[in-house]
Amino acid sequence: MKKHIPNAITLLNLLSGCIAVILAVNDDFVAAALFVFLGIFFDFFDGLAARKLNVSSPLGLQLDSLADMVTSGLVPGIIMYKLLMLATGGFVDYSEASHWQEHSSWIGTELQILPLMGLLVTLGSAYRLAKFNIDEDQQTYFKGLPTPANALLILSLPLILEFQNSDLINSIILNKWFLIGLTLLSCYILNANIKLFALKFKNYGFKDNVMRYIFLILCVVLLIVLQFAAIPLIIILYIFLSVIDNLNSK
Repeated sequence: MKKHIPNAITLLNLLSGCIAVILAVNDDFVAAALFVFLGIFFDFFDGLAARKLNVSSPLGLQLDSLADMVTSGLVPGIIMYKLLMLATGGFVDYSEASHWQEHSSWIGTELQILPLMGLLVTLGSAYRLAKFNIDEDQQTYFKGLPTPANALLILSLPLILEFQNSDLINSIILNKWFLIGLTLLSCYILNANIKLFALKFKNYGFKDNVMRYIFLILCVVLLIVLQFAAIPLIIILYIFLSVIDNLNSK
């Protein structure tokens, strides 16, 4: 019975992702983000449960990647597509609205070519997950940005727009060239040959986990001070500290 527990948790990740897809398609980006966060929560604990119960299996590995493909691959691609639709359709005045879903009329029904670039995030995520499944080296570290972290980066944008209303920030996020650049950067860092430390603790000693502890402390501080705007900075910090850690280990 216990061998099915991790896979059941993984399926909850997939269910959360499916619900997030429906919400994102219907322009409810905040609720979609909440279900992606829930899916990432399940994604963390399915692996933890498999290790604690000693029931890891090839089936679980494949199922985990399939769930991540929806929650952390398809959903951020749809969100980026929707943001590009907004950016190419005109800028929204958030100062005169309590909720940006009121501006769904900015999103046209015709299929536009440029916003489809947002789906490159989904393609880049699929390629990254496929590489992960056949790479036996990524046990204690990652090569390239993990898809859940990339999903958080993309999903932070509508949350910043919703909860941290600023004309300057809004104008940056809803600039099509910024979004296209971020899309291309996202595809690159997902698959870049950069070693990034994993948040897996073999022990809790400070000396062996100094970068992890520094990262987690700075994450808490940034989130308290900057709220959702901290998420892009946290991703940058994660990459920066990983590079420093790699240099120190040589």
